[in-house]
Amino acid sequence: MLNYSREQLVDLGAEITTREIHQQPQVWQTAFDAYKAHQTEIEAFIDSIDGKHDYVKVIFTGAGTSAYVGDTLIPYLRSIYDERKWNFNSVATTDIVANPLTHLRKHVPTVLVSFARSGNSPESVATVDLAKQLVDELYQVTITCAAEGKLAQQAHGDERNLLLLQPSPSNDAGFAMTSSFTSMMLTALLVFDKSELAVKEEKVASLIALSQQTLNRVDEIQDLVNLDFNRVIYLGAGPFFGLAHEAQLKILELTAGQVATMYESPVGFRHGPKSLVNEQTIVLVFGSTDPYTKQYDLDLVREVAGDEIARKVILLTDKAEGLAKVEEVEMASELLDDIYRTFPYIIYGQLFALLTSLKVKNRPDTPSPTGTVNRVVQGVVIHPFAKSEKRGLVVVLGSTQ
Repeated sequence: MLNYSREQLVDLGAEITTREIHQQPQVWQTAFDAYKAHQTEIEAFIDSIDGKHDYVKVIFTGAGTSAYVGDTLIPYLRSIYDERKWNFNSVATTDIVANPLTHLRKHVPTVLVSFARSGNSPESVATVDLAKQLVDELYQVTITCAAEGKLAQQAHGDERNLLLLQPSPSNDAGFAMTSSFTSMMLTALLVFDKSELAVKEEKVASLIALSQQTLNRVDEIQDLVNLDFNRVIYLGAGPFFGLAHEAQLKILELTAGQVATMYESPVGFRHGPKSLVNEQTIVLVFGSTDPYTKQYDLDLVREVAGDEIARKVILLTDKAEGLAKVEEVEMASELLDDIYRTFPYIIYGQLFALLTSLKVKNRPDTPSPTGTVNRVVQGVVIHPFAKSEKRGLVVVLGSTQ
């Protein structure tokens, strides 16, 4: 893998992360097989909620990378559901615990979809506790990679909590979430996508094949990493906006901040963020297959390339356009619309981050040299919360006010 032996990767502190990136096609197949085996149970759970309520609020939640699962999926789900009945939202647990009444309403039937690698993050556990406290009609879908984690354990025996454990290899041992992110995202997509099972199966097979091709592009990605750069900007619209957030976090984490990063939408990029571009900047655009959206992607790519300032402009795309001064990475597949293309796209980003980490002589498996950033967040204090029903005020226990 990465043109290194296993022993060399161990010495570089990169064996775990490398293995977990490369295992993803196999993990996805296992996740799909699990979904297929439990499809009847899953659909019955969703249908029971649908039959009881005229309106349902769905909150996808998690912390860090787990939150970006929801950010990536929400644009697609909003496009296929009637929001007057199923209203999909993505809100990080870190936002919910700080302002619970903004997101959790007593009389609004709510499905809380929790994404978690370990299931032990303080904010994730606290969000569930707050939802149980504040929402009368609460349902949960717990999508986690650790059977022994707190979120998984508390789901047992709760008929209103659908526990969807991910394949055990997805419980990444490395610092950065890679296969855990994509496995949870695929499972949630399979659960809420309205397509027939045969269509889903065909798309999963196609995204696995395309992702394997992406893994085989390591030499091309290495050539890119060998360029002189210290800034990376990811751009994407629709589901690729959330994906761009995840991609920029990967390079930030794995290089321990030695490479400056940013994410934006192609259209929003012009409104100030473009100021970050200099001669040591790589701009990477997750290209859309939607004909309308693609026009904006191409406009931005042509503009940035035409400025002749950035070190390199890269466009991941379903079809190369022959653009001048742009490196077009063609990932052709007639079956995959944008939401399913997120999988090969993020593998490209993961490999780029991994190789960049090695370039700056960091250790990807344990990238924080000071130990101030941890695999499972530490040092978070969850403050007790109480709501005064009579006055409608928030009271922090122990407050002197």
